Amino acid sequence: MFTGIITDIGTIHSAEQRGDLRLVIGCAYEMEGVAIGASIACSGACLTVVEKGEDWFAVDLSAETVTRTAPGLWVEGGRLNLERALKIGDELGGHIVTGHVDGLAKVVGVTPDGDSHRVTFAVGPDLAPLIAPKGSITVDGVSLTVNEVTDVDGFAHFSVNLIPHTWMVTTLGRLAEGVEVNIEIDVLARYLDRMQGYRAKTL
Repeated sequence: MFTGIITDIGTIHSAEQRGDLRLVIGCAYEMEGVAIGASIACSGACLTVVEKGEDWFAVDLSAETVTRTAPGLWVEGGRLNLERALKIGDELGGHIVTGHVDGLAKVVGVTPDGDSHRVTFAVGPDLAPLIAPKGSITVDGVSLTVNEVTDVDGFAHFSVNLIPHTWMVTTLGRLAEGVEVNIEIDVLARYLDRMQGYRAKTL
């Protein structure tokens, strides 16, 4: 479990296609405190540490993970938002994040808004009903608050504000029109959707 508060930006040193995709990711974490088998969220995807060194760790990505996450994300030289798993007693600074990517969103606009940037994303009909104004959403692993939502032909456009700190200390400062990102909806919305769908089938 995570909070969506990014604690480092990692760089992919190598990406090797074996049976799965093996990534070696450089980071600034003190790796002696990271166990083999530990979970680290990498741009929103919960991945397992399978090997490590002084300033790097390795993870394996299944074909399912690669297919369901943003295209072009897992390439040599790529930068990833990193967050270690939450420990009991840690501050919950963002919101409850599972590290399970629900789908993709595409950037449809980036505009200055005071010192911040307002970014607008489009999501498909599968995620559109699950995003609400002032609700929480995770974008490439970053916990954000939805400003507003507009329904457009079955799709939803939603906007968030990125303050200068978030713009600079995460990879979201790279966002531009047409870029796709990993989205995790609020876990409460996920369960409410499941309950409503199940109830409709049984009535």
